[in-house]
Amino acid sequence: MDQQNSLILMLTHFHQPLPRQPFLNIDNNSVDSCSDLSMTAGSSGSSRVIELPKHPSTKKSRRNQSRGKSSSRPFMDQQVWKDFPEDLFEAVIARLPIATFFRFRAVCQRWNSLLTSKSFSQHCVQVPQANPWFYTVTGECLNSGFMYDPSVKKWHHHTFSTRTEFCVQVPVASAGGLICFTGFDHRDYCVCNPLNQSFTELPIRPSKSHSQCYRAVGMTVNGNSTDAGYKILLVHANGDYEIYDSLRKSWSHQGNMPAGIKRPVTVNFGSCVSVDSTIYFTRSYPEAIISFDMETEVWKQNIIPSPSHVIDHALAEYNGRIMLVGLLGKNAATCVCIWELQQMTLLWKEVDRMPNEWCLEFYGKAVIMTCLGNRGGLLMLSLRSRFSMRSVLVNRLVSYNMASREWLQVPTCKVPGGRKRQCVSYGTAFYPSLTSMA
Repeated sequence: MDQQNSLILMLTHFHQPLPRQPFLNIDNNSVDSCSDLSMTAGSSGSSRVIELPKHPSTKKSRRNQSRGKSSSRPFMDQQVWKDFPEDLFEAVIARLPIATFFRFRAVCQRWNSLLTSKSFSQHCVQVPQANPWFYTVTGECLNSGFMYDPSVKKWHHHTFSTRTEFCVQVPVASAGGLICFTGFDHRDYCVCNPLNQSFTELPIRPSKSHSQCYRAVGMTVNGNSTDAGYKILLVHANGDYEIYDSLRKSWSHQGNMPAGIKRPVTVNFGSCVSVDSTIYFTRSYPEAIISFDMETEVWKQNIIPSPSHVIDHALAEYNGRIMLVGLLGKNAATCVCIWELQQMTLLWKEVDRMPNEWCLEFYGKAVIMTCLGNRGGLLMLSLRSRFSMRSVLVNRLVSYNMASREWLQVPTCKVPGGRKRQCVSYGTAFYPSLTSMA
């Protein structure tokens, strides 16, 4: 990565810069701040900006000084680098961190237009997906969202550049770098890429379905990227379900679930995960996992009891495996536990639990948990509780990495107005994409 950044710095020296083109200042924020990440393809948005330096810094480290001046001249020699293959620019830039990419969009018109470049999109698809980000909204600020990048432990503020008829956007599903939003009335839906501000307001669903209360929302992409389209699944309490197809740009009423699935369909809202083309969600009474394959349109149900003493739970995904995140309550003790679904026995096996010193903070308290874990084996947990209306609120925002089994406290960020937020009302995990279009 150091070599890539060095190459980019070198390339900026020889490209004709855009006149007074600003770039987003999202690298110089401390972890307890929240930077504005409202960006559109071809412009830098209305975010807080700083001027691009005219020349790279001329400071040299002691090591470089000891090598002498002549050692750096061949590296920056325009005659050497002027014939550098143009397609390699895109290959290198596609592998930069998200924040670094938006800084270097200000270098020239060519790089500024990469968000809409098909060749650049192909390079981005070939890059292995890193950690997912988290898109969250809180009860304190329902008209805008906050994105958390766990790789650098920073928050970014997101506002919709397109006005919609409903002012509250609740994230309910994600796939391929896109996020599906709805309002509290569940009538209107939209899909957005919060990084490049690609936005689509979905058509109004059939009037008959407006009166039905939906219980689950899932989203998948057709293939490896959104270029081949995406689909959104809505499941209603009476067993009816609808599918939105982005290629057809329309909703279709698919009918009813198989008769073997009991009604009403009572599921844990926001607890859907997808593995390839299949969407999974839990149901209660009886406790089971229901799945739907978006390609074959086949429903399945497996009766799987929850672990003992589980108060609240949500599904998660890790390397194609189904995981369960739950509040384990026994007597006055409360703790967060992680289980994995065993494929042979269809039973839950505990694999980890939150550190004891963190669990003690919630001893004797009623805990409310919001879990985001539908992508990439990385969880964000919002845990809050209080003894009574007069007691001090216990509020923790933590992350958990299933690969390293590492629990970390998530830094706070500031909402507009300067107040710090440390709870999540709604949210979803998503893989950030520079080029996915809604």
